[in-house]
Amino acid sequence: MRFNGTLLSFVAASLIAVTAPINPATADEPDLFLHARGDRGKPGGNDGGTPSAPTYYSWMSPEVQAAWDAGFLGQDVSITVVDDFNSRSKGFGNLGDGISRKRHGEWTLKQAGMIAPEALTFADEFTVESAVTLRSGMNVINASYGFQELASLYSTGWENAYPQEKSIIDAARNGTAVISKSAGNNGLPIGSVLADGSQDFLSLGLVGTQSAIFVGATDWNGTVSAPALLASYSNYPGANTTIQNQFLVVGVDSSTTGLAGTSFAAPIISGYAAVLSSKFKSASETQIANQLLSTARQDTLLFYDPQFHGRGEASITRALAPASIQ
Repeated sequence: MRFNGTLLSFVAASLIAVTAPINPATADEPDLFLHARGDRGKPGGNDGGTPSAPTYYSWMSPEVQAAWDAGFLGQDVSITVVDDFNSRSKGFGNLGDGISRKRHGEWTLKQAGMIAPEALTFADEFTVESAVTLRSGMNVINASYGFQELASLYSTGWENAYPQEKSIIDAARNGTAVISKSAGNNGLPIGSVLADGSQDFLSLGLVGTQSAIFVGATDWNGTVSAPALLASYSNYPGANTTIQNQFLVVGVDSSTTGLAGTSFAAPIISGYAAVLSSKFKSASETQIANQLLSTARQDTLLFYDPQFHGRGEASITRALAPASIQ
């Protein structure tokens, strides 16, 4: 079996001038993978240094500011982002603090840290076969990539040959980390065999696990007055009720950020999991995942259907509402 890690996905931006809006253009996939682990703990969203006061940006749900105002910023939570941190492939984007050019993993790590600004964020290079390290306290793993392999090669226990993927799947099975997994960008049900005969083995391995959440994308953050539409590229649960029960959507405002794809939906849920954990400090990773899933909204989605939207649009306000969770 060969390893073919695929980012899900990186839409680069075309810049006409520094002040011009960013428009999604062609996918900018890695052309070189350097086998070096990129593991570095940082305060969330600050690119190192002392945490600063969080800043709300328009690509975020308005509920994020309310969570921060209540004092929930991801304290005492570790978010590990498994992604591309070492390739030469970079793309332009703007998460509200200015246009910059970053690797796929640098964007997803930054995004998760901006949602949960007091979480510790760690970077793991996704092409290196080393198990993901779980740290003391609450753990969240962001997986905005797919393990694409020929479907004909799939067999039970395939992950035993790949320590990184095995550690992610084991953490989801055992409930030792919240796994936020990007749904994929083929506009198909999760687990579908693609035209080239490949299938995302990592997604298959996470189906039915106790603390994994699949994350799809809508084109904006939905409201009752302006319900959101599932992004045309976003994968969805399909008829599989197990996946439906593990599936959430969030808004990916690519017209603002220049970053499109479910890659940039998953870090929002990673951030939400950290924010939620900073209130419910004694809750387990499975309880945190279930709370996000069980409090999702359907009234903010256009033509809500569990086959396309799973449990609905994630609501950090609803998830934080109770005094305790079980």
